[in-house]
Amino acid sequence: MVFVFAVSAACCLGIGFVFQQNAAQRAPMSDFLSPRLLLDLVRVPRWRAGIGLMICGMVLGALALGHGEVSLVEPLMATHLLFAMALSRWQTRQPLGWTGWCGLGLLAGGVTAFIVAGRPRGGDSVTDPLRHWLIVGIMIGGALLLAAVAKRVRVSVEAPLLAVAAGMLYGVQDALTRVSGERVSEGGLTALIGSWQPYAVLVLGVTALVLVQSAFETAPLRMSLPALTAAQPLAGIACGVGFLGDRLRMTPGALAWEAAGLAAIVAGIVLIGRHPAMPPGSATPDRVRDLQPR
Repeated sequence: MVFVFAVSAACCLGIGFVFQQNAAQRAPMSDFLSPRLLLDLVRVPRWRAGIGLMICGMVLGALALGHGEVSLVEPLMATHLLFAMALSRWQTRQPLGWTGWCGLGLLAGGVTAFIVAGRPRGGDSVTDPLRHWLIVGIMIGGALLLAAVAKRVRVSVEAPLLAVAAGMLYGVQDALTRVSGERVSEGGLTALIGSWQPYAVLVLGVTALVLVQSAFETAPLRMSLPALTAAQPLAGIACGVGFLGDRLRMTPGALAWEAAGLAAIVAGIVLIGRHPAMPPGSATPDRVRDLQPR
């Protein structure tokens, strides 16, 4: 069921991201990195459809996290780029070519290699609050730093930086979603309401949504979605191993295959994201700002 929920979540997320980018690229630039962007986009039916799919994907992802380890679910959910690629290819009628097939092979092979070699399994959560807050703080602080830097660089770098920041926040959100599920199973709804994790999940989700929609607004999907897709599982795995007690095989051979699998996932994501089938965007001249830094 973990595989079914995770892959179904990936399908909803991939299609939803394409719909969101189609709408966000037409939003006014005055709303860049502002919550007003969401208020403008909510009037667009295609964006609402994309958000609806994303919410379905997040619910399915939460179900997967409730039955499996973050270190297992995150690589599976990274396959949402495959579904985004499939929809984009259907829209553009572009053949896959060697780049597309290599990207698909690397992504699928990397996920398989990481899961088979690492054999992610659950363990006791880390009780040291310092370690918990240190990892969460590094992730959130790094994401905010990237978002601040993104406002001062060229758009060719800006969109990937915003996407990486959003991916880091989504990774932390997935980890805290897992913790929230454990709170419900242990103490019921009362324990969930009395803990800080569900509120952090909500804040992280809204913040990441603003970042990713701003990335979609400023540049083509191929410049943002690969960075988002690569950052989220890496952040989620770091949280899973760091404070959720997820365990991976630590033999030299297993570690080598795990590292190779993660590298293949990132390489496959980059190749797929740069494929001509991915939406190139339709930015007008006044929105193209990559020739000048801010």
